[in-house]
Amino acid sequence: MTSQRTSAEENHSKTPNLKGRKSINPKSGRWLWFWVGMSGIAMVSAMAGALLAVSLTSTPLQQADLSPQEEAVFDSDAIAGGGLRFSELTRPVNLLVMGMSVLPPDVQNPPADTKNLRYLPQVNSFDGLSDVMLLVKFDPETKKIVMLSVPRDTRTEIEGHGTRKINAANVEGGPALTAKTVSNLLGGVGIDRYIRINVLGVAKLIDALGGVTVYVPKDMKYQDDSQHLYINLKAGKQHLNGEQTLQLLRFRHDELGDIGRIQRQQMVIRALTDQSLNPATLTQLPKILNVVKEHIDTNLTVEELVALFGFSVRTNRSNMQMLMLPGRFSEKGEYDASYWLPSKNGIAKLMAKQFGLQSNAENTETQQQVNDPGSVRIAIQDSTGSDRATLRPLIRALERSGYRNIYVSKPWSEPLEVTHIVAQQGDGNSAESIRDVLGIGEVRVESTGTLDSDVSIQVGKDWLQHQMPLNDSSQSSY
Repeated sequence: MTSQRTSAEENHSKTPNLKGRKSINPKSGRWLWFWVGMSGIAMVSAMAGALLAVSLTSTPLQQADLSPQEEAVFDSDAIAGGGLRFSELTRPVNLLVMGMSVLPPDVQNPPADTKNLRYLPQVNSFDGLSDVMLLVKFDPETKKIVMLSVPRDTRTEIEGHGTRKINAANVEGGPALTAKTVSNLLGGVGIDRYIRINVLGVAKLIDALGGVTVYVPKDMKYQDDSQHLYINLKAGKQHLNGEQTLQLLRFRHDELGDIGRIQRQQMVIRALTDQSLNPATLTQLPKILNVVKEHIDTNLTVEELVALFGFSVRTNRSNMQMLMLPGRFSEKGEYDASYWLPSKNGIAKLMAKQFGLQSNAENTETQQQVNDPGSVRIAIQDSTGSDRATLRPLIRALERSGYRNIYVSKPWSEPLEVTHIVAQQGDGNSAESIRDVLGIGEVRVESTGTLDSDVSIQVGKDWLQHQMPLNDSSQSSY
């Protein structure tokens, strides 16, 4: 998810090849290759052990009973190699991920222990509304992972059921109808597999991974006695257990509603991938699956699951991108309910760039406009607590490079050591260009910035150290 330029890398690339320089010791070279080889063997052994242990379990991962017509919605072609290549993806894979939040009224026969209660507890079922929806592309050709968040309030056509919020597709037709609805919304993109995880399993999964260290952006307090939902988190960087992480993921009672929750979901996903995607975690895969398997429904085989996880382990973090469905909030009185209204042009452009779908001439023209510095919308969010004058040299540097659509947004709550240059709409090229202009920061292709920006610059302490060379005597109206 990140790529960062460091002064050490720049200095190294400029270092001349001096004649008097000592050559590399061939023995140290042999040791290097020895340890590389041993690391490779360790990874393969870990994956083989994980596969063997999980394969011996008798409980299948798929709990839904799909008809042949429903199964045909998904591509049945193999996605992973066989034999010693079982952990390797053989082609790009689009995986639909759904997080399920199910209450007793959502199911026909709720468990007996949920009756006669004075509140509605979560039920371990997959028949309710999909609270979270992601389309994840694993691409061994580009060596990238792209995660596209689809807001649950997205207004769209559900085949046979009219125009509804997209989270209702699972209630009406399970994973097959949901996959068909998502595909139609996203220009006909193919969906290979699905996985549904009940909210009760999310907390167990986080605990199995040892919790997660994340920055809680603000104090969060919410109480719903009807569901026994109690959220009480303090702002700041902290290590959360499964139940606390669930509170962070479920909170949506602020000005951004579900969109703010998606941004926090991306923050948690980024933190989990940074700390958990490694060969050591892979060896714990049997234990992790054993903990959460009763809360998972998927048409992935165990071998395919291991292959996806193995690919994730080997993927560079700079090649992990998190996006959000382009659109806007509905206005008050515009519809009889609140919706996220998808942008057809924005979706077409995003699907062409990230998922390889064909785009029309209008979208190509739009892309050319975005590549023009003058049309890139840049939001600046300060995380350093400095006064606004600190941002003036940054704004002038951008203006000298042709950027005109610049505005200062509300501060970024997390204090940053390194500036984040966030490609809010997935335009990593523009974000890279802005980093080149500023000479600092790391590019993140994700949707945690200001919603109406193309690029959000979340200013860190590195800017305070770097701004003096850019400062000049000219005045600015900012």
